[in-house]
Amino acid sequence: MMPAPRLVIDLDKIYHNAHRLVNRLAQRGISVTGVTKATLGSAEIAATLLKAGVKKLGDSRIENIEAMRIGQQSALMTLIRSPMLSQAQRVVRHADISCNTEIEVIRRLSFEAQKAECQHGVVLMVELGDLREGIMPNDLLDCVRETLSLPNIDFKGIGTNLACRSGVAPDARNMAKLTELAELIETTFALQMEVVSGGNSANLQWALSGEEIGRINDLRLGEAILLGCETLYRQPLNGLHTDAITLAAEVIEAKVKPTLPSGQIAQNAFGETPVAADRGQVTQAILAIGRQDTDPDGLQAPAGTEVMGASSDHLILESAGDNLFVGTEVTFQLNYSALVRSMTSPYVAKIMKQI
Repeated sequence: MMPAPRLVIDLDKIYHNAHRLVNRLAQRGISVTGVTKATLGSAEIAATLLKAGVKKLGDSRIENIEAMRIGQQSALMTLIRSPMLSQAQRVVRHADISCNTEIEVIRRLSFEAQKAECQHGVVLMVELGDLREGIMPNDLLDCVRETLSLPNIDFKGIGTNLACRSGVAPDARNMAKLTELAELIETTFALQMEVVSGGNSANLQWALSGEEIGRINDLRLGEAILLGCETLYRQPLNGLHTDAITLAAEVIEAKVKPTLPSGQIAQNAFGETPVAADRGQVTQAILAIGRQDTDPDGLQAPAGTEVMGASSDHLILESAGDNLFVGTEVTFQLNYSALVRSMTSPYVAKIMKQI
């Protein structure tokens, strides 16, 4: 009997998505860094991405990179979140490259790399409008200058990140600015950078539009590969599977109940004050999964059913019929928020499926 709740991860569909994106972007002169942060360092998923043609792996947690190394993964790996000072030693030992925004951190990486007698690659992230991480463009040359002076540090290039905090879309203007900065650095310091990383899955609309790509030669893709959609409007990408990963949960109660609560209404378990409308009697099912395990707002329920709410460990579903019984399993598609939370929950089993 299969465990529940569980994520069912179809490796063949992930391979298909990754391979298709790698090939389409290669025609534009762009390579793919496969982002594994939503997969908790899964050796199986990492191997699938590399088999599909991904050039290197990227993760925001050094713990996940360490897990992939333990899984005998020797691929080039990039820590895509700026390292913590407290983890610098681990970063230089297990990540080949890290994305950085603070010169103090790069100095510490240099110190630890000297102790470890290794070289560590650095990509400098530039702020281009989304107001998450990034060096301000006017400060970039000074940061490059000191990075180049530090022993055991290899300056690999620059990158940017958009559409994560403020929803700023990658477009011809901000991508041209990144190219301009790349060319300024190369002219100023008489060097050729290996990496000009334009961003994440939100860049696909721009990258595949036929626009001039300039110096951009790398994209960091996670959601587009795992869920088959772009991340500006969450629209499915042509020819990709949107159900490579699904979530199954089991019904533990099925009853007809009123839609209007009775009694004085105060805050619920999460500090919210619910507002309900009287819609009469409905068929309600409770599933053994909750906010501790996933993001209920990120679940797409099957046709004829609708997610109505959740507590820590209960998910409330309404059904148009009477087809949900105790012991029935319901399968959901997920958005990225629901996927990340489900993948990190120890109560959700992870089942790898491959033909």
